[in-house]
Amino acid sequence: MADIMNQSQTPDSTETDDRAVPAHRGWILAALMLTMTLAAMDIAIVATAVPQIVGDLGGFNRFSWLFSIYLLAQTVTIPIYGKLADMYGRKPVLIGGTLLFLAGSALCAVAWAMIPLIIFRGLQGLGAGSIMATVNTLAGDLYSVRERARVQGWLSSVWGVAAILGPTLGGAFAEYATWHWVFLINLPIGAAALVLISRYLHEQVAEHRHAIDYPGAILMMLAGSAVVFALLQGGNSWAWSSWQSLSAFGAAALLVAATVWRENVAAEPIMPGWVWRRRALLGSNLGAVGMGLVMMAPNSYLPVFAQSVLGLEAISAGLVLASMSVGWVAASSYSGGLYLRIGFRDTALIGALLMIAGVVGFTMLPSAPSVWLVIADQILIGAGFGMVSTPLMVGVQSIVPWHERGVATSANMWSRYLGQSLGAAMVGAIFNTTMRSELHNAPSGLAGKLPHVDDVIGVLQANTLGAAGQNYLTSAFDLATHHVYQGMTWIAVLTFLLVLFIVPRKSAA
Repeated sequence: MADIMNQSQTPDSTETDDRAVPAHRGWILAALMLTMTLAAMDIAIVATAVPQIVGDLGGFNRFSWLFSIYLLAQTVTIPIYGKLADMYGRKPVLIGGTLLFLAGSALCAVAWAMIPLIIFRGLQGLGAGSIMATVNTLAGDLYSVRERARVQGWLSSVWGVAAILGPTLGGAFAEYATWHWVFLINLPIGAAALVLISRYLHEQVAEHRHAIDYPGAILMMLAGSAVVFALLQGGNSWAWSSWQSLSAFGAAALLVAATVWRENVAAEPIMPGWVWRRRALLGSNLGAVGMGLVMMAPNSYLPVFAQSVLGLEAISAGLVLASMSVGWVAASSYSGGLYLRIGFRDTALIGALLMIAGVVGFTMLPSAPSVWLVIADQILIGAGFGMVSTPLMVGVQSIVPWHERGVATSANMWSRYLGQSLGAAMVGAIFNTTMRSELHNAPSGLAGKLPHVDDVIGVLQANTLGAAGQNYLTSAFDLATHHVYQGMTWIAVLTFLLVLFIVPRKSAA
């Protein structure tokens, strides 16, 4: 018995894998960081240009699908790309996905209406799924357990830089050039990454005849699409108890059942059963789901909270959210030395405790707190995320051989994105319920003057209600955001318990 998820010695029996030649790892890492930049910067840079896009193309009632279709396409394809990377190697899958992303970007830049732009965003998402599935897998191939935390810190830094650079570039393009550049900027970045990957990444993949499970892949995409679609639309486009929601979740349940059946009988399933039967993998994936859920509290509402409650400008509010990346990158880099001393599981448990402290800390902030208190809390939450995500990811990669690493890594990434989809629905329900209650119970002097919950942000920013109405709305928004973090506190605690009781201290190597 080898201590896998909680050991102080290097546990990776595949640490020196000769399938990937590490002679030019620095150039390969640079290529991976450039490729990750495409996916990391996309949402932020597009979001800042939405007013200009809508002003040019129209379709205001559909613009949310610019983000929903991207998230949907990315999430449902991650497991498929992970399986293909195990079957045919990482390099062709990453190159193919990057080319797909760049093709989608070029088409988005020349879109002539909102519907074509939404379709091309879906094409971008299909490429992003490949990037997310293979970049972290390659990091596991090329670097030893002792090095992976440092490498994950570098990859995490991409997200931190993108959180700042994305809104800045998007705003600059929209104001001083044209929104088309938010998509065109991807082309030189992607081209540089492709040149480095083609030149320096070399793999020795054993030749085998593979039976691609096309029915399983199709069912998995349909099931994932149905689940994410139901979560994205529920509580937003229609009520949770409406016939539309019930139909969507019913269809999703049937497709999930069909996918499970197909994966159990397929010769080479896309998502093999061992991903969920091995306790170490199951616990790590459930921990990733929990982390994804908690992430949506700051991601969804902190920038708007900073503008509506703290009175910050849009760019300053974005920087408050970006401060989370400071803690994430620092903790991710530090976790390497820690998990080599106390183990992967216990390091992740420390991260979960930091995550709990961060969300509890936000709930204890005073009304209209100092922005520096919010930034400090964001850094603490980010440290928790970094200390949870890196040990669980590296731990998963360290207990599987090369031919299973793509599936194991993509399952962990997919779990996080599933958690984010669940979290988007959950935090939206908590926030909207609180706001509706506060608007309904407003003082009699404000009756009939307060906006519908959908219009609260616009009214707050327009400042048209007078001092009493403005103060009441600000307090209601503050309370609703605190309720979101209170709900995420329970999820953070559950994440700690899942890692504690499911991830084993010892398992067979």
